[in-house]
Amino acid sequence: MTSADPPTRARDLCLALDLRLERKNIENTRAKLKRLVSLGILVEMEPGLFAQPRP
Repeated sequence: MTSADPPTRARDLCLALDLRLERKNIENTRAKLKRLVSLGILVEMEPGLFAQPRP
């Protein structure tokens, strides 16, 4: 996430991580991103768009 230009979609992150673009991989990545949002590590700018919080 640090090298990506915010905001990033789960699909784009799957491509960056060399995961196959299958529905299960995208949904699992999205769930992990949402978990990071709940922990305050990421923010969800709009539904489905994730970024690091600005200081």
